[in-house]
Amino acid sequence: MHETLAATPAWVLLAYLVSGVLFILALRGLSSPETSQQGNRYGMIGMTIAVATTLIIHNVGLPLIVGAIAIGGGIGYFIAQRIKMTAMPELVAGFHSLVGMAAVLVGVAAYLNPDAFGIIDPATGEIAAVSRVEMGLGVAIGAITFSGSVIAFLKLSGRMSGAPIQLPARHVINLGLLAAILILVGYFTVDQSPWVFFTITALSFIIGFLLIIPIGGADMPVVISMLNSYSGWAAAAMGFTLNNSAMIITGALVGSSGAILSYIMCTAMNRSFISVIAGGFGGESVSGDKGAAVERPWKRGSAEDAAFIMQNAESVIIVPGYGMAVSQAQHALREMGDLLKKDGVSVKYAIHPVAGRMPGHMNVLLAEANVPYDEVFELEDINSDFAQADVAFVIGANDVTNPAAKTDKTSPIYGMPVLDVEKAKTVLFVKRSMGGVGYAGVDNDVFYMDNTMMLLADAKKMVETINKSLGH
Repeated sequence: MHETLAATPAWVLLAYLVSGVLFILALRGLSSPETSQQGNRYGMIGMTIAVATTLIIHNVGLPLIVGAIAIGGGIGYFIAQRIKMTAMPELVAGFHSLVGMAAVLVGVAAYLNPDAFGIIDPATGEIAAVSRVEMGLGVAIGAITFSGSVIAFLKLSGRMSGAPIQLPARHVINLGLLAAILILVGYFTVDQSPWVFFTITALSFIIGFLLIIPIGGADMPVVISMLNSYSGWAAAAMGFTLNNSAMIITGALVGSSGAILSYIMCTAMNRSFISVIAGGFGGESVSGDKGAAVERPWKRGSAEDAAFIMQNAESVIIVPGYGMAVSQAQHALREMGDLLKKDGVSVKYAIHPVAGRMPGHMNVLLAEANVPYDEVFELEDINSDFAQADVAFVIGANDVTNPAAKTDKTSPIYGMPVLDVEKAKTVLFVKRSMGGVGYAGVDNDVFYMDNTMMLLADAKKMVETINKSLGH
């Protein structure tokens, strides 16, 4: 049977409580770029206390634990050193999958060797009923997190098409599978046969796959946030199985914060939060030509033209997107901003909540380039400024500046709030070519507006050339 809290030494409960408080402070710190480093420190200290406490109170083979930590830590360090910022979204999805699989493996281990986990009911000699519920839910959420995160990883890394893959009657299938999983978890409380446990696991892997494949690429930031929430709830469920309060607290914090972030992002995109969970989010089809086949007149400019226009402007609003991340142009962009400020130009950065491939993607890149925090503004704080701005400098952003989201009810991004760059006196749009479209697969009317000048080149090279002209 589970060890009761009363039987747990007071210092252990206190240590876990301190860890929980540090985790809360970590989340608070991570809510702002200015305090993010301190938030990370709180999180690391809290996790160190929690891990050390767990190792002390359990009779475990310390060499095996240290070896496992060394191997896992070494792999993590190697990946962190080599990974590019452009690959961060798929890396996060990949790590979420590992959390989900860890929950599944813990559940399987507890099922196969319940005595070692202290979850045997002395009266029956079988796994306690409450432990079966915890185990079933933990394995189910973990399996969903794993398979869903694998699909997200494949989509974000380009190994699978970012377009929605829609199955016939997918909602009926998903609801049927979800109902079957819940029924089997309930039945597991009266019958702990292997077929019940492993059927729950298999069905959960399948539904995780089916929930994510219908989701379009433009909606992936919300998917990443939601999968983060799932991984937290999986960890919390396994915390109950292991009778580890620190794991319960940590998982609940991750799960709730991920769900709150997903809700905030859905609100910012005018999307349904329930649809995210149901796997129908972003599932609309995109037309075959993706809006790029029609020839329309547009104006092309040079780096020298852009430098002249911005140097003679009073205010410039810079809008970064995934193209900036791909070319690693953030440092050159910061230099451009500094040069403009020396000429007396007001410079601001406008961040859309889903710019890039994951929440906060642009904020991380700008922070890496040491862009002052007070120059970076979220959509709701800066959108009204475009009408008074002389220049909107868009670098690698497409969907988040597309006015079709406001006017075209057939567009897959309809209803998503966008940055009103077209209202600026001049729009300078950095893009590799006119042939490409955004991740949502739709063309952008801003390209063809009279006040827009297209700067077709690699984003980093274009900005570096602009900087040379500004430096003269």
